[in-house]
Amino acid sequence: MITIHHLQNSRSMRLLWLMEELGLDYEVKVYARDPETNLAPEDYKALHPLGKSPIVTDGDNVLAETGAIVEYFMDRYPNAGMRPDLHDPARARYHYWMHAAEGSYMPPLVMGLFFSRMETQPPFFLRPIIKAVTGRVRDLYLSPTTKALFEYANEQLGYSDWITGPYLTGADIMMSYPLEAASARLGLGDAYPNIAAYVARIHARPGYQRAVEKGGEPEILK
Repeated sequence: MITIHHLQNSRSMRLLWLMEELGLDYEVKVYARDPETNLAPEDYKALHPLGKSPIVTDGDNVLAETGAIVEYFMDRYPNAGMRPDLHDPARARYHYWMHAAEGSYMPPLVMGLFFSRMETQPPFFLRPIIKAVTGRVRDLYLSPTTKALFEYANEQLGYSDWITGPYLTGADIMMSYPLEAASARLGLGDAYPNIAAYVARIHARPGYQRAVEKGGEPEILK
């Protein structure tokens, strides 16, 4: 039996969606975050030495890292139509977006989230110093990097409905979270209409809606 060990408000929502798109039988075990630290509870950490979400168990296999888990199921179900064939020119785009999701898009979003927390949570007398430092990093690196990344995604989504072409793939599963997170936190709708339309297409899919019913509406990157 496949079990999605779903930590609330985490990136594991993508895997519930993947299960629904593949039409697989699975169960969901939901774990609440520690109300004080916002971290995973001890029984979740016991599943894997790092205790990071997401974690999936498939029989005796304990799987971690979203991209690796998606590829595991792409290999298990190669005829599902969610990965371009090996010699299809779209295969290279598929691999790019599979890795870009966590390798390029998520780091600046997470950095921005922690900067925002740093700027509002320390003792008030430290806030001007912290804001000066984070503001400098934002100006020199974070803002231009984020802008370039989402301009590129918006451009690419102008060519097709899905990130690698005309049909949904595992790369869309991966890219859903950073683009949802950016839409929620950065308000990309007006400046990046193709991304806004893409996120709306994701949310309209029956498989995504079933995943939300089972895992709960995520509070993305808050």
